[in-house]
Amino acid sequence: MYSKKVMQLFKNPKNVGEIKNADGVGKIRNPVCGDTTEVFIKVKDNRISGIKFKTLGCAAAISSASITTEMAKGKKLSEAEKLTKEKVVKQLGGLPENKIHCSVLAVDALKEAIKDYKKRCLKAK
Repeated sequence: MYSKKVMQLFKNPKNVGEIKNADGVGKIRNPVCGDTTEVFIKVKDNRISGIKFKTLGCAAAISSASITTEMAKGKKLSEAEKLTKEKVVKQLGGLPENKIHCSVLAVDALKEAIKDYKKRCLKAK
């Protein structure tokens, strides 16, 4: 059902937790299944210098959040904004069709965190 990579990241997810005083925070909840992912970012020189996540959900949601944070870490904000669910699913070695919606949570939460960061930056100026 799940790829080896999905199971590895489900059992040992990377970047789990919360960043206190994060520069941006994004939280997405799937109204159908109830899964929730929250992404916290720190930004330095227009790059994601730190990233963590908290997910309440299934193996697909947790592994998707883990790989999303790995893919976004160190990237320019403009690069991280181009991350897609298709890229996440490919990095995971695929997901069952009925679990693809889980891969969107982390990508969308990341994009919300970047939006939150940009909004905070504009207020600070």
